[in-house]
Amino acid sequence: MKIVRYQINGDSPKYGWLLDDKVGEIVGDIFGEYRRREAKIPVANVKLITPCAPSKIVCVGRNYVEHAKELGNEVPKIPLIFLKPPSSIISNGENILLPPQSNQVEHEAELVIVISKRARNVTPDQAKEFIFGYTIGNDITARDLQNIDGQWTRAKGFDTFCSFGPWIDTEFDASDAVVTCRVNGQMRQMASTRDMVFNVSILIAYISSVMTLEPGDIIFTGTPAGVGILKNGDVVDVEIEGLGKLSNPVKV
Repeated sequence: MKIVRYQINGDSPKYGWLLDDKVGEIVGDIFGEYRRREAKIPVANVKLITPCAPSKIVCVGRNYVEHAKELGNEVPKIPLIFLKPPSSIISNGENILLPPQSNQVEHEAELVIVISKRARNVTPDQAKEFIFGYTIGNDITARDLQNIDGQWTRAKGFDTFCSFGPWIDTEFDASDAVVTCRVNGQMRQMASTRDMVFNVSILIAYISSVMTLEPGDIIFTGTPAGVGILKNGDVVDVEIEGLGKLSNPVKV
């Protein structure tokens, strides 16, 4: 099932489910008990926003060997994690804004895990029980500031630097899906999720040993090689095979 969050005429956001080109409202707790109403609202009549509202955004660095190599880094022996602030979130179709502090803002196409229930000290074998579904993400990064600072909060934390959506697929198979990124139609990144150094189960187990994950929290699982600079006027399309496409224009 594809889960969306949407607005009609600027009203409060609602959860819904997507069937072809129609949306049906979901009533109740999306991460608990709920019921679905008939999918009869044309998707063209609603505004799709980020499909959940995470309390925290946990990201994994250097989780593809070739990406670590292209930046001159060693592959981590344990997952390398960092956080992005919720204030950095934007939806599919919204503008990525280039901050004046940086001259090297880059795209990072990623598979994103959505957590279903509170997770603390989960084992890899238990991890699937805590996955609500998957969505598509772009971990926008000011690479020059990342290199200057040595730690990543500023480089990863600007407003508009966390795009994800447009929906959550609760039945998606994340074991071997092709992740791609195109800028203005030109291919920049392409790899399979099977190429991740640490798979989804290991990531959930490791992160939940450090911090409690809450329903709706998201995990960016790392980006393949091919990251590159974004310029004013660019359009970035991140696609994951069988999951969909996330698209954002780039503006100053």
